[in-house]
Amino acid sequence: MIDNFETGEILEGKVTGIQPYGAFVALDDETQGLVHISEITHGYVKDINDYLTVGDDVKVKILNVDAENNKVSLSIRATQEPPKKRVNSQKNQAPEQHGNTNSGFNTLKEKLDEWIKQSEEREQNYKK
Repeated sequence: MIDNFETGEILEGKVTGIQPYGAFVALDDETQGLVHISEITHGYVKDINDYLTVGDDVKVKILNVDAENNKVSLSIRATQEPPKKRVNSQKNQAPEQHGNTNSGFNTLKEKLDEWIKQSEEREQNYKK
């Protein structure tokens, strides 16, 4: 009975079917919900079969209960800890500077002082 389920509830279920767009999970003998492919795990999922098989027991969180259409939206990802971000990843590091450190872009702080000075000069010239 779909009325027995509430949004935010975390339950154990069993995978009953897999489609390219998601996995069906039985919550009880009468109720199934869908875990959309984007809710399988953190990160990109190309093939659900790499993560789930029919018969797997899974922990799911109820995202939405649509009693009118008798649909339950589920998430496995919402029951998992998000992956920790790597602090020193090469992708996020600024390139090393060699030689002249004044070349390239000025920082915003340096430009801000210059812009304020220019604005004040224009304001004084406008008042004359």
